[in-house]
Amino acid sequence: MKSYDILIVGGGPIGIACALEAKKKGLNYVILEKGCIVNSLFNYPTNMQFFSTSEKLEIDNIPFISKENKPKKADALEYYRRIVSSNDINIQLFEKVTQITSKENVFSITSEKRSYEANHVIIATGFYDIPKKIDIPGEDLPKVSHYYRDPHFYANQEVAVVGASNSAVDAALECYRKGAHVTMVIRGPEVGKRVKYWVRPDIINRIEEGSIKAFFNTTVKEVKKDKLILNTPEGEKIINNDFVLALTGYKPNFSFLREIGIKLSDDDKLLPQYNPDTMETNISNLYLAGVICGGTETHKWFIENSRIHAKMIIDNILSKTSVKNV
Repeated sequence: MKSYDILIVGGGPIGIACALEAKKKGLNYVILEKGCIVNSLFNYPTNMQFFSTSEKLEIDNIPFISKENKPKKADALEYYRRIVSSNDINIQLFEKVTQITSKENVFSITSEKRSYEANHVIIATGFYDIPKKIDIPGEDLPKVSHYYRDPHFYANQEVAVVGASNSAVDAALECYRKGAHVTMVIRGPEVGKRVKYWVRPDIINRIEEGSIKAFFNTTVKEVKKDKLILNTPEGEKIINNDFVLALTGYKPNFSFLREIGIKLSDDDKLLPQYNPDTMETNISNLYLAGVICGGTETHKWFIENSRIHAKMIIDNILSKTSVKNV
C-alpha cells in the first residue's frame, strides 16, 4: 500500500494547484483523478469561451498565454496539460476514489484500482459530473442529453434547449448557426442575468427576430420520441422535436461527501462544513478546495477565486506539522 503526506481527489485546475503547492513545500503527494487531466474542462462544449481572462485562470503564477483575451476550452486544456507534464505532477488518471475512511489520524483511501494511505486528504472534485435532472417522463430517452459538445451533430434538426444559463445560451446560438431549428425552454421570464455580457445581447436579438424560438415561464412536461410537451402560461403545448439538450445545471457529489463524514447544511444549499481560513472540514486533516465548497451554489466559486485554496491548505498542513515537531 502506498503512503503519502497528502492525497488529492480530483485532477482539475484546483487539484493541480494543490499538488504544485505541496511539491514546492517538499510534501509527498498524489492526485487521483477519475477521468483525464482536467476532466471537467474536457467535457465542456468544444467551442466554449471562458468568462475569465487568461491571467485569472493561471495557477502558481505560471503564465497562461492565449490568442484571445478570454481563452477557449482548447487553450485551457493545453495550459493545464503542459503544467502537469512540465512539473512532473504525480497524478493517477482514470482512477476513481470509492471510499475514504479515517483511523488514528491516518486516512485509508480505496480507488477502483488500489488502496492508499495518507496523513491528509484534499477533496477538489468540482461539480460538473452530475447533471441536475428535471425528473420528467421521457428524460431517459437517447435523444435527451445533459451535456453539449459540438453543434454539427444537430444540423437540420429540431432541437430544444432547456435552460437559460451560459451553457444553454451557447448551445442555442451555436446550433442555430449550424442550421438547427432551435427552441429554448426557459423556466423564468427572461434569459439568465449571469449570461456572458457579450453573448446575452446576441441571444436576445435572435429570439426577438424569431431566428430562435423561446418559451418563457415554461417547463417541459414530457419528452416523447418525436415531440415535446410543454407547460406554458397559455396552457399545454406540443412541439416537434428531434433532440433535447437539458442544460439545467450540475451539482457536486453530495453522497460522496456524506459517506466520508463531511457535514452539510440542512437547507437546500447543502453547504459543506469547513473553516474558511484553513479549508479544513469537520473531519480533522480533511480539506475542501474549489467549487465544491459552494454546495448547490456552484456559481459562487471559480478557478479565479478558489486557486488561493491551495496555499491556504498547504500552509495549514505545514503549521500543524511544525507544532508537532516543537
